[in-house]
Amino acid sequence: MGPNRGYTIESLDTGLRLMRLFLTHDTLTVSEAAELLSVGRSTAHRVLSTLEGRGFAIRDFSGRGYSAGPELVRLGRPAGFGTDVRERLGTVLEDALLRTGETVQSAALMGDRIIVTDGRASSHPVRVMPEVGGTRPAHATSGGKMLLARMTTEQVCALYPREELPAATPDTITSRSALLAELDGIRSRGYALSRGESVRGMHTVAVPLAGSSWRDRLALMASAPADRGDEAALVRRAGELHLSAALLGTA
Repeated sequence: MGPNRGYTIESLDTGLRLMRLFLTHDTLTVSEAAELLSVGRSTAHRVLSTLEGRGFAIRDFSGRGYSAGPELVRLGRPAGFGTDVRERLGTVLEDALLRTGETVQSAALMGDRIIVTDGRASSHPVRVMPEVGGTRPAHATSGGKMLLARMTTEQVCALYPREELPAATPDTITSRSALLAELDGIRSRGYALSRGESVRGMHTVAVPLAGSSWRDRLALMASAPADRGDEAALVRRAGELHLSAALLGTA
């Protein structure tokens, strides 16, 4: 049933409908929002400006486009927990476990943290254990950095409004400038690394999983003790994870 128009606050209704558009659109201009909502440009501009003021939308550096802000990202239910998605992810995780021989996990972004949605444990006597439901700082993990790299610079800066970032270990990136530089490198090479940045002695690599927008993007990670996680091993696992990720569809 639709809303009872007699009890509808038109401006609120327009704002809520606009926020829903960010579930399917990474960016929106004022003209695009006005057309999709069937409202005037001035109305669309006022609503977008209001959402921006409350952190539910952010403007890119050009000033012409808007994307989901940190408050809206925090409200969204992370990807990877639906039954259908978990079944398809299971196939990917099993394949990744066979290819890498190491513990593999899928992760979603939840604000400035990642949450592990599923995982498979390595058979090695000394191994990393999956942490399904566990959360860690996104900037300190390979999965988190992979997901941050798929966001715009403006979205990343909105999630991290301060230059200083908290350290999980002595090896964690602790400045936003350094994080942004690393995200540029991740976008170029297609995988992300974390060498003891989240947990000392644990080295991980992550690649992207299918997802058309911030709402449903996931990362696929392989984690191992440092003595099995040198540079060559991590790069090799990145290639293996890409093969497994392809089973879910194009990223």
